[in-house]
Amino acid sequence: MKKIDYQNVKGTQDYLPEAETVRRKVRRTLEDVFIQYGCKPLETPILNYTELLASKYAGGAEILEEMYTLSDRGGRDLALRYDLTIPFAKVAAMNPGLKMPFKRYEIGKVFRDGPIKAGRFREFTQCDVDIVGVDSQLAEAELMAMGLEAFRRLGLNVVIQYNNRKLLTGILEVFGVPADKINKAVLILDKLEKVGIGAVISELSELQVSEAAQRLIERFLTDKDNRSLDYFVPYSRRNKLVKKGLEELLELMSVIDYLGIDGQCIFNPFLARGLDIYTGTIYELFLTDGSIKSSIGSGGRYDNAIGGMLGTDETFSTVGISFGLDVIYAAIDGKESASESGLDYFVIPLGTGKEALRLANELRADGYKVECDMSGKKLGKLLDKANKDGVRKVIIIGENEVKEGRYKVKDMVTGEEKVYSYRFR
Repeated sequence: MKKIDYQNVKGTQDYLPEAETVRRKVRRTLEDVFIQYGCKPLETPILNYTELLASKYAGGAEILEEMYTLSDRGGRDLALRYDLTIPFAKVAAMNPGLKMPFKRYEIGKVFRDGPIKAGRFREFTQCDVDIVGVDSQLAEAELMAMGLEAFRRLGLNVVIQYNNRKLLTGILEVFGVPADKINKAVLILDKLEKVGIGAVISELSELQVSEAAQRLIERFLTDKDNRSLDYFVPYSRRNKLVKKGLEELLELMSVIDYLGIDGQCIFNPFLARGLDIYTGTIYELFLTDGSIKSSIGSGGRYDNAIGGMLGTDETFSTVGISFGLDVIYAAIDGKESASESGLDYFVIPLGTGKEALRLANELRADGYKVECDMSGKKLGKLLDKANKDGVRKVIIIGENEVKEGRYKVKDMVTGEEKVYSYRFR
């Protein structure tokens, strides 16, 4: 018989218990924060109709190239979700009776046939929060504050960079970029930190943006004053989008300043967020130590998605934020140990398997986390296992303990032993 060459599909990964213990701790921490902020749980299908995920209100051309597509036995065109945002917008569109504002969180796997790098795979887990029904920048500010709190609890120092798509789009209009090329120009600007100004201008040239517009954009990218909102005031008098984007940013800055988180939030006029879906404030979270260059969380306002799915021009104020569980794990890998097993007791039977299992079950019924050994290995090896697994309390049950109606609890840290009475029969 031919031996199978076992290997994972490229871009997927197994997480053995030590790694998965850390990942689940991250997940629980995020979920605790989400719940504390008043978010309700939601779960959406991994399988969706391709038409939904490829709609004009979805991720845009670039992300659609990475979408996994398939068909079922009925010949229907299906796709694996590439994020949790569009499935959520579908839920909001299908359930008009939802009470507003509606806050939801969802943690689930998504799939993208894209490039692989540190913390970024083709099957990965996203942790999302979205708010529907809040027009003001209070929603953005709360999600930004929530993100900072989540990473504080995870022991990671982050900074939030933020911008506004109206501001960026309006500036490009002022500079003379044609309307049909605005979105592609935004995608090019989104690569600025990765490829540099020269490459950005070169791509704008390939997009056939006029030389005059290229010069204005290059001047904008290199102007030292563009980090201040005052820089955009003159443009706001010439363009409605710049004016509206500036107003939203001023409102946001006022709120984050009042909340005392302005020191961890930085205005970045070049931040674009590559997805076409965004309509207002956008933000990305980065590790301050730079150990991972890509963002560790991101989000923004997307007011057109739900109405678009309903086939109407009506806008539904919607803001979201997303954290990548895999990239967070990559950031804390090595910094956080999973040596503590989480067990309260490790029960070691010495020829007393059924008695040990009975005691273990009674302790479990009392709410304790208990593992009962079934390997039959020697006591020394099992005590070594308990030490390596970080189990503090070990219960040893031999034939004498059963006869005498007692069991011994050994503290693996202090070495102290205590004896308790127990009726084994």
